[in-house]
Amino acid sequence: MSSKSKIAVIGLGNIGKAVASNLVRGKREVIVASSKIEDAKALASHLGSLAKPADVKTAIKEADIVITSVWFSTIQELFKQYAEQLHGKIIIDPSNPIAPDGNGGFKKIIGSDESAGQILKGLLPAGAKLVKALGSLGAGSLASASHQKPGVVLFYASDDKSINGKVEELIKDSGFEPVNIGDIDQSIRMEVFGELHEFGALGKTVTLSELKQTV
Repeated sequence: MSSKSKIAVIGLGNIGKAVASNLVRGKREVIVASSKIEDAKALASHLGSLAKPADVKTAIKEADIVITSVWFSTIQELFKQYAEQLHGKIIIDPSNPIAPDGNGGFKKIIGSDESAGQILKGLLPAGAKLVKALGSLGAGSLASASHQKPGVVLFYASDDKSINGKVEELIKDSGFEPVNIGDIDQSIRMEVFGELHEFGALGKTVTLSELKQTV
């Protein structure tokens, strides 16, 4: 039996599908969950035996690590609705606090100096641990740039260093190179428009060697 943490991906939009697919490619078991169980069953069938469908409550209960691949506002609702089930879990938040700007682009929906990571930290269910990760690339790159040689960097931030090993194992199994940028208060740097986001100052995907030359 594998000693690796059990992972649940909640939300099966572009990010969720990419994350689950990358984990399966990395030979990692994953629970896929959606508000529509039919969507979870369809994705699990497509991904094969390493993917298991579940409703949201069951997925959270069975997992050690919960990846909330849903809109920023929806994560806040999940925290309230499933506070009891999230106790003791590692929550990985890939969200970016953005919305369409009406001109074909996106705009930030929180203050310019605020980050999704810091806001969610203040709403975190008791006993849960928050990690900001899997969100420093757009959905397209998250799907296409995994499991490359040399590996593409994914940044992460967490206040609890004791879980960094589990987080880095997950990112590596997803096919990327993990780079820790510090505590959650640094997460604004890796969210959309931040200096370390693909759609921010960084402007592209980078390998570790390229990152050293850029930063």
